[in-house]
Amino acid sequence: MISQELLEILACPKCHTKLEMKEPDQLRCPHCKVLYPIVDGIPVLLIEEGKPEPAT
Repeated sequence: MISQELLEILACPKCHTKLEMKEPDQLRCPHCKVLYPIVDGIPVLLIEEGKPEPAT
């Protein structure tokens, strides 16, 4: 899990929208509907690492 302070400054690498915590190991871009992994407490914000959010 990442700190609230870090979450406040993180943005989607594609559209620059503020990211949201989805799960303890994922960040979500609400605009792009893409999930980015958090590996060993480090957000992996590479566009190619993002996965489309499953449809609900």
